[in-house]
Amino acid sequence: MFRRTFWFTAGAAAGVWATTKVNRKLKKLTPESLAAQAANKAIEAGHRLKDFARDVRDGMAEREAELDDALGLNAPVDAELPAQRRFAVIENHVKNNHVKNNPKYLENTTYSYNRNEDH
Repeated sequence: MFRRTFWFTAGAAAGVWATTKVNRKLKKLTPESLAAQAANKAIEAGHRLKDFARDVRDGMAEREAELDDALGLNAPVDAELPAQRRFAVIENHVKNNHVKNNPKYLENTTYSYNRNEDH
């Protein structure tokens, strides 16, 4: 009799354990759970991508500094060299019914003056 009770209890415990395990797996396969898992994976991938981009940017800055040193771009400017050329832009202003020319110099222009540049 003790043997039957033991096996009955062991079978019941195995059935409860198996049922609990199956229910957990089924809950993981619901659409809401799958959507949450996909969102978590996307967030993790985004973080990894951001870390990769940060590493690439740091490497680019480091390499640019190495190239600047190798080319001597960080060296102090020689006082004997001529000053950088400035571009004059002439604006026409109409005041009191006559035209007045005022040259205006631009130190740092964003326009390219390279005629060989493809457009």
